[in-house]
Amino acid sequence: MRNRVETMYAVIKTGGKQYKVAAGTLIAVEKLVGAAGDAVAFDQVLLVDGDKGPNIGDPLVAGAAVAGEIVEQKRGDKILVFKKRRRQNSKRSRGHRQLETLVRITEILTDGKKPAGAKAKAKPSSEEAATAPAAADTAAESAPTATASAQGKAEAATDEPPAKKAPRKKATETAGEETTAKPTRKSRTKAAKSSD
Repeated sequence: MRNRVETMYAVIKTGGKQYKVAAGTLIAVEKLVGAAGDAVAFDQVLLVDGDKGPNIGDPLVAGAAVAGEIVEQKRGDKILVFKKRRRQNSKRSRGHRQLETLVRITEILTDGKKPAGAKAKAKPSSEEAATAPAAADTAAESAPTATASAQGKAEAATDEPPAKKAPRKKATETAGEETTAKPTRKSRTKAAKSSD
């Protein structure tokens, strides 16, 4: 019997599908919200297998999570949807490309541990904390001027007269004239027979 190196893997569920993942693997899943470089965490873990043996969830493994990083947002391969109704001279062909997210799995966590990438993003740096109150103050100062300019525009709009209406359409018949209708086919044939 050969010595096998046991690598930890997990089965996760996302986008209605199940994926077998290990640390460092690259998977294409249904579109997730986020940009390239953002950290994502999958908390629907169905199975975790590692050095302690398999841990099967009922339906989910308690305290388990899988952390990953978004590599890119892309579109999948094109599929053709072709519908035909036989003997009806009816065909329809449409193409479709599914939106996908490419994710690199960074780690598999058990026992309720938090991902390392999420901790770094959750704490703002000291520079960001110092600039955040200053940005809020400048936004508060510029808000009254914005409302004043909006009120000025509203007053200017009320000073202008209303837009002119389109002129009325002229009637097709005038008071003294009658329109002559073109004779129909029946009336022409009657007139031809009577003249014979």
